[in-house]
Parts: sequence; C-alpha cells; structure tokens
Amino acid sequence: MSDKVLIYTDGACRGNPGPGGWGAVIIQNSEEIEISGNENATTNNIMEMMAAIKALEYFNKKKNIVLYTDSNYLKLGITSWIKTWKKNNWINSKKEPVKNKAYWLILDKLDGFHNIEWKWVKAHDGNVHNERADNLATKAIL
Repeated sequence: MSDKVLIYTDGACRGNPGPGGWGAVIIQNSEEIEISGNENATTNNIMEMMAAIKALEYFNKKKNIVLYTDSNYLKLGITSWIKTWKKNNWINSKKEPVKNKAYWLILDKLDGFHNIEWKWVKAHDGNVHNERADNLATKAIL
C-alpha cells in the first residue's frame, strides 16, 4: 500500500430533514481532489456519513487512510458504537433499531477494507481542509 491518504469530509442540510449536500477533500501524493453530491430529502447525519462513504469508495484498492470528520456521530458511531450495535443485532442502548443502519453497514464494510484512522476535527475552527469540505457540502445542496 502506498503512503497515507488524508480525507476531510463534511455534510450539510437545509432543515433537518431537508435538502442536503456532502463534500470531501482527498489528499494523496500532494494531489488534492474535491468531490461532492446532494440529496433532495435527507438529514445532516446521513450527509456526514455519505461524505465518508463516497470518499472511501473513491479508492478501489486498499489504502492507508486518515479520515477527518467534524461529526462526533460519524466518528463515535464507526469507532465505538457499531461494535455494540452489531453485538445487539442493530438495537441501540434505548432498545430501538439503530438509525441509518444501511449507511452504517456500508461504512463498516469500507472500514474493514481500508486501513482507516478516524479523527475528529472541530468544525469552523480554521482547519483549511475541513472548511473546504464544509464549503463543498454547502454548495452541493440543491
């Protein structure tokens, strides 16, 4: 596997639920790639997850990735909560079905394929790449 790939992701929503967008900045070998997309009716959490999914799906070969997100929902969900959800047959601590299960299943598969280090970064705190991902997500909203 080649050197580490850095990915910065963000999701945005006008209303929650409402029209949403996602964006990602992928940095590999000093090349920067921007990707983004949107959904007509979605939630902010789904857009956060979709940004990570699309960025990770960008690569069809296994990569060493450091993925930065400003979403605690995404970071804690994929690094911590998912273990318990899978053990409890996708039932959360409130004894309810886990929301957004279909997206979590995709993220779990991608997490198993790539070697990913998930990192949280504070939103709107001057991190250039996080701000770019936020801008891409916001501009992508229909």
